[in-house]
Amino acid sequence: MAEQLPLELPDNPQLTANITHFARALRAGGLKAGPGRVLDAVRAVEAAGFGERADFYHVLQACFVSRPEERATFDQVFRLYWRDPRYIEHMMAMMLPAIRGVAEERQVKPAEKRAAEALLDGVARDLPEGAGQREEGTEIEVDATLTMSHEERLRTLDFEQMSNAEMAEANRIIAGMSLPVKPLQSRRTMAATHGRLPDWRRTMRSAMRQGGEITGFEMKARRIRWPNLVVLCDISGSMSSYSRAVLHFLHAVANRKGQGWAKVHAFTFGTRLTNITRHMGARDVDAALAAAGAEAQDWEGGTRIGQCLTAFNRDWSRRVLGQGAVVLLITDGLDRDDPDALAAQMERLHLSSRKLIWLNPLLRWDGFAPKAAGIKAMLPHVDSFRAGHNIAALQGLAEALSRPDDMGEKARLMRMLSGSG
Repeated sequence: MAEQLPLELPDNPQLTANITHFARALRAGGLKAGPGRVLDAVRAVEAAGFGERADFYHVLQACFVSRPEERATFDQVFRLYWRDPRYIEHMMAMMLPAIRGVAEERQVKPAEKRAAEALLDGVARDLPEGAGQREEGTEIEVDATLTMSHEERLRTLDFEQMSNAEMAEANRIIAGMSLPVKPLQSRRTMAATHGRLPDWRRTMRSAMRQGGEITGFEMKARRIRWPNLVVLCDISGSMSSYSRAVLHFLHAVANRKGQGWAKVHAFTFGTRLTNITRHMGARDVDAALAAAGAEAQDWEGGTRIGQCLTAFNRDWSRRVLGQGAVVLLITDGLDRDDPDALAAQMERLHLSSRKLIWLNPLLRWDGFAPKAAGIKAMLPHVDSFRAGHNIAALQGLAEALSRPDDMGEKARLMRMLSGSG
């Protein structure tokens, strides 16, 4: 819940107009705040009264928030609109381009940019002429030669901290990304003129056609095959912002030809496992994600990693992990199931795959330590443990695939677990 700050109540609050404008800002921020909910909110506030700030907050939240993931946006819009007497100036300062100097800029809270964008919608048009302009004769010059480019900053920006416009631009960058993989040599062989292995059967058959005389040796080479890519993506509430970006990336990989993957299999899990492979084959990414979201009924719900891995190992492991498949596991590892059962399922998944790579957005924190029971149970059974919170982390997957000895942060965290780090 948002921090309860002092709320100065005006003598003539004009509740209907204010709540209507507040609902419009919520709608611009992504919440379903239609006319029906506005009428319900007005009637609810009239019935509950306008005297207690906590009651007013909870009444509006009950009317406009219907899903857990909407609370962050609601809290930020509520704070900026109802509680900060200079919210327009606060949002203007937030939306202006910032130059990083000696002191780093304040870390933006989740959904804060989206809330600011929602409330700033139309503000520039309503300001009087000349408002916000500097006095005549005042000129400021900034040397931005060494500042980070917009695209470079977007590559390192956390998905959770992105505004709506930044997330849309990030999705466009992700759509052009690829995840190439090297082919594998099969034990099976095929005829090859410049092969390095002698083909005795073909040599003898050729000699028999010439009366038993061997005039030359037939050669063969090992066949080349491509592995499968299997993605297990956590779509629980704590992973919602990251799972959407990862699914955009997965759609780009599944629809980009020439990357070498034999087939891309996609599964989502929260409280249950859902196979969304056929939806990722749609050419339009919005249609693909909409269909996947409709089928995955546990989107942004709870997390049962152990139970979902059990279902995958039982029902899908033999179908999709054959012939050396690479597995990408995207989750924060925060699970309340039995850690011993989770470790057993992770061990089975590891043994069934050629390489198991775990992407965890919690690695964005410098002081991250494997303290959660779920993370402790899963970490020993992965080949590589890497961050997955921004575009740069997704681009780093190519390094994890190209280097067989790549372990990411696993070695350091395992030393922490053993007490030697």
